[in-house]
Amino acid sequence: MFKKILLGVDGSEHSYRAAEKAAALACSMESELRIVVAHPTVPAYLGEPNFQDAIVARLQESKKIMEDALKVVGEIPGEIHTEILEGSAAEVVLNVANVRHSDLIVLGSRGHGQLRGLLLGSQSQKVLQHAPCPVMIVR
Repeated sequence: MFKKILLGVDGSEHSYRAAEKAAALACSMESELRIVVAHPTVPAYLGEPNFQDAIVARLQESKKIMEDALKVVGEIPGEIHTEILEGSAAEVVLNVANVRHSDLIVLGSRGHGQLRGLLLGSQSQKVLQHAPCPVMIVR
């Protein structure tokens, strides 16, 4: 049913729980799993060398998040693809879902946003409203 599962992770506890669920689904359906980490765009007005330092720091943080997500997912029967992209988390996930023709998007209910007290994070809510496929939100 779901041959291409897209997992969005941001390093939050909820996103790693989503990784566990996505891995279980991928195993049971022998699906392909694509893991996406998005990091915010670095503002150009920072100037050099701050601009390059900020880019390097965000990439390192994103790589660490991806490594942790891969550990949570473990081994699955299908292929695992990874992408680290720049931009708002919701926009990145929606774009990847469209381009890669995802059958299911799996996200944590809340991430590392500023408004942690909300029932559903703003990025998850945006994906839920605009997704081209079913979305599973994990608490």
